Amino acid sequence: MNPSTRELSLTHSKEWFERAQAVLPGGVSSPVRAFAAVGGVPPVIEEAEGAYTTDVDGNRYLDFVGSWGPLILGHANPEVLRRTHAALARGSTFGAPSPLEIELAERIVSAVGVIEKLRFVSSGTEATMSAIRLARGFTGRDLVLKFAGCYHGHADHLLVDAGSGLVTFGTPSSAGVPEAFSSQTLVLDLDDEAALDELFAARGNEIAAVIVEPIPANNGLLVQRPEWHRHLRELTAKHGTLLIFDEVISGFRVARGGAAELLCITPDLVTYGKVIGGGLPVGAFGGSARIMDLLAPLGAVYQAGTLSGNPVAMAAGLASLHCLENTNSSGQNGWQQLEDLGAYLESRLAPIFARATTPLSLVRLGSIFWLSLQAGPAPRRADGIEAAGSERYGKIFHGLMQRGISLAPSAYEVGFLSLAHDRSHVDQLAQALTLILD
Repeated sequence: MNPSTRELSLTHSKEWFERAQAVLPGGVSSPVRAFAAVGGVPPVIEEAEGAYTTDVDGNRYLDFVGSWGPLILGHANPEVLRRTHAALARGSTFGAPSPLEIELAERIVSAVGVIEKLRFVSSGTEATMSAIRLARGFTGRDLVLKFAGCYHGHADHLLVDAGSGLVTFGTPSSAGVPEAFSSQTLVLDLDDEAALDELFAARGNEIAAVIVEPIPANNGLLVQRPEWHRHLRELTAKHGTLLIFDEVISGFRVARGGAAELLCITPDLVTYGKVIGGGLPVGAFGGSARIMDLLAPLGAVYQAGTLSGNPVAMAAGLASLHCLENTNSSGQNGWQQLEDLGAYLESRLAPIFARATTPLSLVRLGSIFWLSLQAGPAPRRADGIEAAGSERYGKIFHGLMQRGISLAPSAYEVGFLSLAHDRSHVDQLAQALTLILD
């Protein structure tokens, strides 16, 4: 496709969005979709296939959003469709154990060496919420530590941000969250060993769990130093605090064993979502049998879900992992192919960004990437992201849209490569960015 600009007609999308605003708060079912951060009318998507989405006006977009991460194979992957259609023909949900649920659990446990048992839920939020409840039940403690810039879903006790001090109790970052809930959540900045040492010296025996995105990817892509991760693991182990890796985004995306494999760190609990559902609603949390067997019906920690482990989502997850584990003609599995494509993305964008008149750099880990719109090294903490970049991002975002390319409608969100992308798609993105930045 020629990356030259085009007049983007969104007449029908505008009509649909006006209808949506009458019946959906903000016209959306998830806030960032409303385009508040970049302005303009959000395209209302009607269909998608491979690396492309198409809106109700017939505009086609090369998509690097990937439904916010789960579509590692691309849209409407034939193997995912085949398996989900077959599962749906046998029934959408049983409210009972099914072979597909057991097969996917076995597949995940065999792929991820850090867990022995897992439980399926229907979203990443459910997974993190349940993992924290389990950690509290296991340790008999109440406090939880999270890090500023890490998002773990919209459970009340996790919707907190950092206070003004080095170590503070979190204050709610959403209306409707009682102070009593958020007061059980401590918040620290990422990339600060001294702050960790100070907190654990003072309150280590009160903290049930530390939850962290090992690859923070919800507030920019804040790649952490391995030394910081190792220090966190040592401290939690020393104080009997469970370490929870929130791998809802990174699980099965950055490697077969996720970030835990890349970092060579064994957390106590891990949460999953996105990729393991192949585009359907799913989540999971897992860990050692010693911890997981505290869940009902074996133990005293209650957790349940009507649609948990439903066969259609399980079929989609199995299809996704099957395709990722298959090798191409060069003997590369899906993760190796995506790493090669990510390296090519870096090589194509680096010289373009170096010539740009305003600071811009690419941050990438595997098939996850982010545009850092500031000078100097890429930030590792949320407070290191300069707000001024958000306005510049709006111009880049709309310039790409006008050239038929879709990135996330927020400067703080990441982009995703998929196995449906190839080098020609990366070239198209590079050519468009050249025109926009010149």
